[in-house]
Amino acid sequence: MAGAPLNDLDGRVVIITGGTRGVGLGVARHLGALGAKVVITGRKPDRLAETVALLETENVDCLGLVADVADRTRSFEVVDGTLTRFGRIDGLVLNAQSFRPVTPLVDVTESDMNLLFDTGPKGALWLMQAAQPHMAKNNWGRIVTMGTSMGLTGAAGYGPYAASNEAIRSLTRTAAREWGRDGITVNCVLPASAGHRAPVAGSDPAREAAFAAMYDDNPVGRDGDAVDDIGPAVAFLLSDGSRYVTGQTISVDGGGIMRP
Repeated sequence: MAGAPLNDLDGRVVIITGGTRGVGLGVARHLGALGAKVVITGRKPDRLAETVALLETENVDCLGLVADVADRTRSFEVVDGTLTRFGRIDGLVLNAQSFRPVTPLVDVTESDMNLLFDTGPKGALWLMQAAQPHMAKNNWGRIVTMGTSMGLTGAAGYGPYAASNEAIRSLTRTAAREWGRDGITVNCVLPASAGHRAPVAGSDPAREAAFAAMYDDNPVGRDGDAVDDIGPAVAFLLSDGSRYVTGQTISVDGGGIMRP
């Protein structure tokens, strides 16, 4: 948008998958406060309706669409619905992915792997494919994928999740290289905002230990806030201010990636 500040998102249209809770909801609230028009997807109609109602109380211009990211056809329908409502697509935040319990590699099943890859890298790719032609037509687009530092650190028990997220990072780099001349940047955020996924005390000792260790040696020493810590980083990557940043992985985790 000519003449606008480089970090201005006012009027930009952004699709956020998995936008009904956690990181996705926090990002939606932050972007909405900056004037972006947001489209959120989720699998549960009731939760989606509640989230849209919440965003509307915060004066966010939003659209909620029921969608399973593993469904390629539905990804194209989400893009069509966005164009019908707002007439354009400026950004994607590919946040949705299913999760499996902590499982040693020797016990990982085929269904575990299929679920994580179908809803992770494959789900991200389907929506990227659906949105790319519309972004390229305007010679402007911003895509933010979400990954995990567990893919870099080799966290025990998270093999399928970590592997699928490394595939997401790989797709991020390839898309950045292939689509850069179309005015589209593609970057990956590794967020630490896990409070909504923290296990109930006594429910899963292994997972409780993993969550506690996550912040024992964190330089900032706390979990990230989805709205105020993760949201601003994503907003930067969706703005003109990031126009020379692409193909990158950015840890937004209070420095947690540096722990031994």
